[in-house]
Order: sequence, then structure tokens, then C-alpha cells
Amino acid sequence: MSTRPQRIAVIPGDGIGHEVIAVARSVLDTAAARYRLELDYETFDWSCQRYAETGAMMPADGVDVLRGHDAILLGAVGWPGVPDHVSLWGLLIPIRRAFRQFANVRPARGLAGVDSPVRGADRMDLVVVRENVEGEYSEIGGRLNRGFADEMAVQESVFTRAGVTRIVRHAFEMAEQRRGRLTSATKSNGIVHTMPFWDEVVRDVADGHPDVEWEQMHIDALAARVVLDPARFDVIVGSNLFGDILSDLTAAVSGSLGVAPSANLDPTGAHPSMFEPVHGSAPDIADQRIANPVAAVWSAAMMLDHLGHADASAHVLRAVEESLADPATRTRDLGGSASTEEAGAAISRLFDQV
Repeated sequence: MSTRPQRIAVIPGDGIGHEVIAVARSVLDTAAARYRLELDYETFDWSCQRYAETGAMMPADGVDVLRGHDAILLGAVGWPGVPDHVSLWGLLIPIRRAFRQFANVRPARGLAGVDSPVRGADRMDLVVVRENVEGEYSEIGGRLNRGFADEMAVQESVFTRAGVTRIVRHAFEMAEQRRGRLTSATKSNGIVHTMPFWDEVVRDVADGHPDVEWEQMHIDALAARVVLDPARFDVIVGSNLFGDILSDLTAAVSGSLGVAPSANLDPTGAHPSMFEPVHGSAPDIADQRIANPVAAVWSAAMMLDHLGHADASAHVLRAVEESLADPATRTRDLGGSASTEEAGAAISRLFDQV
């Protein structure tokens, strides 16, 4: 345990981000009191509203301001009138890349009280490990002949041996700690350079993890298999684009984006890692007190685990699962009647009972 308070940068962001982060903070306080943790929060108003007022999602020295924190807890960003590429490239992506948060980790599993349209989803327990800082989401490329009939756009993918090796190694290490199975998402039959390179690196890394049973599947077949038989998967590793798509798919298969957490990790610990729910800012339900806080709370639990408080993290998840089992403590999206605050209060209350 740390001998000093652990500094948490809190960025509620936009829309329901403020509502779900308030609940996550409350649950963190409950866990901190029980496990005698010292968490020191600092809140930042970086958001689309700030962009509308100042022309920037965060100040020019925003990354440096965050550098001294132990972790970052983010709500959601995005708002009508601010293009998505502005909110993402003005806040999320600069933070991920400046702090080498190369592993985007998104668990998905069947939860009591969360109905899925997919058969077998109640037995699903998997983690999508997504490469988070290179791949298809590079800044290399451009547009030519704007406004003319021959206008063109070029977007380059960047796959480095170091980048692919570290994310694949991280996924294999996770599989060793779980059920010992890994699936690599590829498309080497159609993407002629980057995907065969990815496959080669996966095979090289696999040699160092003989206890992990692994396979590779083309992304289209893999997406279909996740829907047809979600319980067969343990750890899925994919490039930035493939991992992004698969993690949203597995969240939907679980029954709701409202229960889907994520972590943007620098596994080396050299920089702060960032934790955020998968769902967006949901402007259509903002300020209605009906947003599901579970994804934010689960993300906060992942943050506790990353900070070295595994017992507190597991305790939070037990309370979450208990709350989801009762319709009275579920939010409307899951067929319940609880408000955002009531759902959060139930999790904190159940903390003493699980």
C-alpha cells in the first residue's frame, strides 16, 4: 500500500459523465473508508463545453498537469455541435499517447439481472485487449484536391514491432492469469502487409508462453463467433481498430453498454493510467438522472486494482453484481426503477453485505 495519498485526476467530461462519475466517486469513498485507502481527488472541467468557451478541450499544459497523478478517472466526452474528431483528438487521444497507455483493456461478462439478446451470454467472461496508440488510428495521411471530383483521402496504418509485441505480450500475460486461452484478431487474407506482420509477431510472442492455448481468427469470422458462442472466449487481442469494434460488440452482447468498463493502461507504471466507461456522453438523457452508473463504478474498481488494491476492487464488483440482481436497484435501461443516484447508493449500501 502507498505511504502517501494516491492522487486521482477526475475529468467528468460531458453529459452523463458528470452523473456517473459522481456515483463512482461515492462508491470509491465507501471502499476507501473500509480499506483505509487515501485517495486525493482533483477535478478538471475539460470538456466540449470548455471547447465551446475557449476553443480547446483542455489547456495547452493539460498533459503536464496530469503527469503527477497516479491515475485518471474519466466520465465521457462528446456533445452536439462539437465534432467527434475534435473531442477525441483534443482530449482522449493526446492523453493516451502522451502517457503510453498502449493497452486498452475491456472486460465483458454475463451479469445477473442484465438480459442479453444473445444466447449463451450469461456464461460469457472475456477480456478484449486492444492496442491503443498506433495501428489504424495514426495521424499519418491527408486529403488532396478538396472540393473537386478527384478529391482523395489517404490514411496510413502504423504497426511497429515494439508496439505489436508489447500489446500481444500483455494479452498473453493476462491469459496466463485467467483461463489460459487467447484469440488473436487478424485479417491477413485481405490486408496484405500489416496483418501478416501482426500474425508473425503473435507467433513469436506465443513461443514464450507455452501454457497459453492460442488461435487466430479473421475479424469477420471472429465477430460472428462472438455472437454465436460468446462463452468460448477468454482473452481477445486486436489492433486499434479491431479491438475498438470487438470491445463494443462484446459490451452489446453482455446486454448493455451501461455496464461496460475500460482501462487505458501503461502497464509499466511509468505514467498514469486512465479509466473510463465505454458508453458515451448520451446527451439525449443527460440531467434526467436515469443514466446507468455501473460502467463508471466498474471502471473505478479497475482503477483500484491497478493502484494495488485488489481486495477493494473485488469487493466493489461483488456489490455491483448484488445490486444488479434486484430490479429495484437497477436503472431503467436494465428494466429497473432506480435513478442514477439510487443505483449508486445501493452499491455502497450492499458493500457491507457482500
